[in-house]
Amino acid sequence: MQNPGAIHYVVRMNLAEENVQKFKEMAAELVTCSQAEEGNIYYCLTANKKFPNQLVFLECWKNKEAIAKHNDSEHFKKILPRLLALCAEPPVKETYLED
Repeated sequence: MQNPGAIHYVVRMNLAEENVQKFKEMAAELVTCSQAEEGNIYYCLTANKKFPNQLVFLECWKNKEAIAKHNDSEHFKKILPRLLALCAEPPVKETYLED
């Protein structure tokens, strides 16, 4: 493994078709700011090829401390509630640990 102890998240968001573009635009700031955080290995937003209304955040963090700092960051607290308001249902978050 490349990053022993790293924590990976896959966060699926289902949106109404009319909210997809607005979500992507608002998420761009979150992605850029999160990528610049110390402890971030990768952070991106992708669309499901089969279901274009399903967007997925793919994240990897060095450790729990990096995640805690991210969750407490100004950009995360500001942008996440706005993104969640555009979702058709609550997001599904899966966690994977790297040995």
